[in-house]
Amino acid sequence: MVVDLDVAEERLINVSLSGDFFLEPDEALERLRAALEGAPADSSAADLTARLDAAVEPTDVLFGVTTAGIAVAVRRALGKAVDWDDLDFDVIYGPSVDPEVNQALDESLVAEVAAGRRRPFLRMWEWNGPQVVIGSFQSYTNEINPEGVARHRVQVTRRITGGGAMFMEPGNCVTYSLVVPTALVDGMSFEQAYAFLDQWAMEALEKCGVKARYVPLNDIASQVGKIGGAAQKRFANGYLLHHVTMAYDIDAQKMLDCLRIGKEKIKDKGTRSAAKRVDPMRSQTGMERAEIIDLFLDHFTTKYGARRSELTEAELEDARQLAATKFRNPEWTHRVP
Repeated sequence: MVVDLDVAEERLINVSLSGDFFLEPDEALERLRAALEGAPADSSAADLTARLDAAVEPTDVLFGVTTAGIAVAVRRALGKAVDWDDLDFDVIYGPSVDPEVNQALDESLVAEVAAGRRRPFLRMWEWNGPQVVIGSFQSYTNEINPEGVARHRVQVTRRITGGGAMFMEPGNCVTYSLVVPTALVDGMSFEQAYAFLDQWAMEALEKCGVKARYVPLNDIASQVGKIGGAAQKRFANGYLLHHVTMAYDIDAQKMLDCLRIGKEKIKDKGTRSAAKRVDPMRSQTGMERAEIIDLFLDHFTTKYGARRSELTEAELEDARQLAATKFRNPEWTHRVP
């Protein structure tokens, strides 16, 4: 879908719609065009979609195009929505840092991108100690078994995104963060945005031999069960954090010692007994974790023309300071009792 338009007095004028789609009857195209003519230039994708929907008649047939897709194309024509090809990406791997510093990086680096000091990026995590990461809105008391985390010397951290708890030891998960302009998912529902931002990862998993699929809202699964989950946070500065953790080879006994997991959660995580390991990526790929990470990094770099990069010492120091003041602060970790 290609949209050409002008703006006069903050309204859309001279709107033209074209592309390799099918539309019956022919006059439906003029109705859609007319629905956009005169629309406020600051209309959201949802507002534009509503205008277009009102112009569609029950007998109209749209194939290869949707009203939501037209709305996003309008936003792109206005410079308010972007595509993957519009972005220059960095790809970052590591370094290995304290668990709390990884959480801090997910916040501090968004500000760096918004300020123009760093490009949008994919960052693959490494960490130097065991941790349980709980969602921003989860209850510490309901999720954490204090005796288990103390016995196994596991650090509990709270992230800035929602979702569930993850048990993460060095080498047992594959975790990445993606920071992009919110305009990249302009007009998409949250469900659509999750799958859209992880499409490249589904392709990388297939290269690893895993036929993965998205299970709404935010789970990644294969034929044998859940592999991992995603979470997002949209910031007022116009950027979005999207991160994913996938299980490589988890010690289920430790996980059960540290988390208060009910029967349904145990089933969901693929744990049939405390003695078994949760190893969907290791068992399904037969690959070492380092090989999987290399494949993921290479696939993203090739697909989006990304540039390999490293975190600067200044960025790491900012994250360490944020970790000290926020992510190691018991008031943050225990903010939901």
